[in-house]
Amino acid sequence: MIDQESSKLHASLGLKDLTAMGIAAVIGAGIFSTIGTAAANGGPAVIFLFIFTAIACGFSALCYAEFASAVPLSGSAYTYAKVAFGEIIAWIIGWDLLMEYSIGNIAVAISWSDYFTGLLNSTSFHFPEYFSIDYLSASRGYKTYLMAMQQGTLLSEIPVQIQYAYQAWINAPTIGTFKLIADLPALGITIFITWIVYIGIHQSKQASNAMVIFKIAIILFIIAFGAIYIDTSNWVNFAPNGFSGVMKGVSAVFFAYIGFDAISTTAEECKNPQRDLPKAMLYALGICTVLYVAIALVLTGMVPYHTLAVGDPLSFVFEQIGFNTIAAIIGVSALVAMTSVLLVFQLGQPRIWMSMSRDGLLPKKFASIHPKYKTPSFATIVTGLVVGIPALFMNLTEVTDLTSIGTLFAFAIVCAGVLWKRKDSVLHQAKFKVMYFNSRYYLPFLLLVLGGIIYATKIDLTFGLQIFIYLLITLSVAAIYFEWSLIPLLGLLTNIYLMTELNQSNWLRFGIWLLVGLSIYAGYKWYKKWE
Repeated sequence: MIDQESSKLHASLGLKDLTAMGIAAVIGAGIFSTIGTAAANGGPAVIFLFIFTAIACGFSALCYAEFASAVPLSGSAYTYAKVAFGEIIAWIIGWDLLMEYSIGNIAVAISWSDYFTGLLNSTSFHFPEYFSIDYLSASRGYKTYLMAMQQGTLLSEIPVQIQYAYQAWINAPTIGTFKLIADLPALGITIFITWIVYIGIHQSKQASNAMVIFKIAIILFIIAFGAIYIDTSNWVNFAPNGFSGVMKGVSAVFFAYIGFDAISTTAEECKNPQRDLPKAMLYALGICTVLYVAIALVLTGMVPYHTLAVGDPLSFVFEQIGFNTIAAIIGVSALVAMTSVLLVFQLGQPRIWMSMSRDGLLPKKFASIHPKYKTPSFATIVTGLVVGIPALFMNLTEVTDLTSIGTLFAFAIVCAGVLWKRKDSVLHQAKFKVMYFNSRYYLPFLLLVLGGIIYATKIDLTFGLQIFIYLLITLSVAAIYFEWSLIPLLGLLTNIYLMTELNQSNWLRFGIWLLVGLSIYAGYKWYKKWE
């Protein structure tokens, strides 16, 4: 069944196309927004967090690459979990990836709308406030505005966002007592991207390649031009808040790397997936790391690190030195960057659903392939609805951290899968294999180095770090006894560590999300049993 269906997809992606898609997915909101908050917390030393996170992602990328080489099917971590651990774990990962892709894209669509309307409003064209904000934000903003005015707050002291929401509420057209308020640009960009993904992988490839060329050109220009205005005195206090300050940005920095794994969902549309997918993931990760480190150094060199806690740090630093035109160009680049992220994730989600449908975990309709465009048409339309409708009416920015914890969980499962299946016949087929280093000989030394670092730097043993140390000891004993491969083990451990750095609210939301997913799985299996 799988072979018959997969043959209907159009294989047109080469190494350059896959690498471009990886870069398109990674370089988005992270480099244009969240990098500022991370730099404000960690100072110039945030570059070490980017490098550490890249290494952690690199371990995971190697494991993804081995699975992609052995099992060149669409589905990404879902497919790999199915091969390694069976159906229940595969369903959990599929549900987890829904959170990573769809909820992440809802947040990106809303951010895209904010940038788009901001650029329009900076010209003579005024976009109606009530058609560029969600209903809940407008309602809350209206109430907050009235409360502030009743307390005698000056208009100049009320945040611009609250004033914007107030104007949206009072000017919105009504039907009876209901106000027509919706984020139309967020819906519009989602429809446009869904259409591109629907009509074919070739069109998606061309759009991705064009956007990647544009935004890399802009980033290289920012690095080269910004380097002229670096004041090295801004680097004197390199780690102002110590290790803990650097690690405060872990969620933001990891969010900046999310996406390189998305290209593994296109395995059945690659010309040579077993050769090109592993290379493309590693190339994309390497290129993005170099760009991130360079941008972080330029930003913290141009202005004092503590001023970078803004939503648009790249535009901000150029405004500070009087180059407003460059700041405007960066705003356009951010729009292009977020569009490319939307494209790659809207491309990936339908293919995961297609794989789940083939395995009987979703209705068969999700696996249907369009006879002309050779794309998973029904799943693509559903993906557009799942992202577009919530982005139109809801404010989901509070759950964006779920994307990070969901991705880390998927990475950890894939790394564990390589450890579990390393001696299995499935991975023997892989043309790309993660180099084997026996943990029995290397891990004790690494543990001594880690212990020395913790002792020398006097790192606070937080609750999350204590849990990680307990898991580290347990897994290390198992690894030494069973002679596990070192690189997948390091991937598993680094992902677990990054997960423990996220706050408790993220864990609570993640746990609820997984429980909901397991309930749906149980209900669907019961329905199939009695169908």
